[in-house]
Amino acid sequence: MSKIAPISGFPEFSPAERIVEQRFLDVIRETFELHGFCSIETRSIEPITRLSSQGEDADKEIYTISRLAGRARDDSKWGLHFDLTVPFARYVLENAGTLDFPFRRYQIQKSWRGERPQEGRYREFTQADIDVVDVGTLAPHFEAEMPLVIADVFQRFPVGDFVIQVNNRKLANGFFAGLGLTDVAGTLRTIDKLDKIGPEAVRELLLAGGATPAAAQACLDLAAIATDDLSFVDRVRALGVDHPDLDEGIESLAAVIETARANAPGKVVAALKIARGLDYYTGTVYETSLRGHESWGAVCSGGRYDALASDGKTTYPGVGMSIGVTRILGLLFGSRMLRASRATPTAVLVAVTNEDDRPASTSVATALRANGIPCEVAPRADRFGKQIRYADRRGIPFVWFPGAEGGQVKDIRSGVQEAADAATWRPPAADLAPSILRD
Repeated sequence: MSKIAPISGFPEFSPAERIVEQRFLDVIRETFELHGFCSIETRSIEPITRLSSQGEDADKEIYTISRLAGRARDDSKWGLHFDLTVPFARYVLENAGTLDFPFRRYQIQKSWRGERPQEGRYREFTQADIDVVDVGTLAPHFEAEMPLVIADVFQRFPVGDFVIQVNNRKLANGFFAGLGLTDVAGTLRTIDKLDKIGPEAVRELLLAGGATPAAAQACLDLAAIATDDLSFVDRVRALGVDHPDLDEGIESLAAVIETARANAPGKVVAALKIARGLDYYTGTVYETSLRGHESWGAVCSGGRYDALASDGKTTYPGVGMSIGVTRILGLLFGSRMLRASRATPTAVLVAVTNEDDRPASTSVATALRANGIPCEVAPRADRFGKQIRYADRRGIPFVWFPGAEGGQVKDIRSGVQEAADAATWRPPAADLAPSILRD
């Protein structure tokens, strides 16, 4: 037999970690629906031609799908999607006749990227996306709405303090064009490397790409601007660059920051270094990081796109953000910063006096479950002390001892034991389900 070994980049969380993950997904789902987003699910594969057209490195990230035909392998024409935005755009085109626009959707699914695994970066991972798309034009207020939804999610789940950094592609593109830089897209990709390689290395790349020393310095000066108010406008203007796209980008970004200051104060910052690497973004772009852990990079990102969903006659512009669920949890688990209070949903272990009395224990468990209390029946009719130790090892807080009058329930943490009726008894609310704790 071949040796069983884990596959790098394909995480498998423990039961305790899965409790945290499921709670996080519950919070995400509830918050998205609170903001009026409806759920869809798309297929796992897309044509490689569509996937590989989305950014300069996209084709390097695609896992291709092949069908075995006899002993020969078919030519691969399908690939696993590397994000949820590209399949969503295709879904909109295929279903436009049945959708109500503006269409507000959320999607929580796996994605796959063939990149080198490292801390917080995986080959298989769960994403949670929201997007709004419309027909022909998309109102700019949707770009201001996106970070409010994400701020709600992160404030409802104990990920710690966070900041949503926002920029606008038109602002950046207009600034670079106003400087006379001809490779605007290349300049944007170079600026996107600032956090990875630092300003001096970025300067050298800009100079190698044809920028003058003055233009390279202006690009770095722009990228250094970060404010949580509208003061970024004057700081950009002070750099002395003029271009119509720059004006439009400043106006759009100012509207996002104004809305954020009124509804999520302190959580959204205009950070003009934010670029986002995918080519399909055309307007506002977003990156979310955890304060104190900026080296982890973005844990939620996204932006506006105008041409991703188009059938040649009609265009469906959109804006969205994607939470890297597996990325966030993997980083927090690895740093031992987040955990469940117990590794099982079970709140009560129903003891078994002897195997002949197991039906009585099962009846108690049935009554508790009817009352919404997660429970299980002891696997063996061991001595009560041993059954209590079994519950303690699993973090189960209560043990129920069936009896003629309903029985006794014991809090094994405090040792307090009392008579109880399975049809009416309830544990304290804090014990009904595992808590999510941040250390």
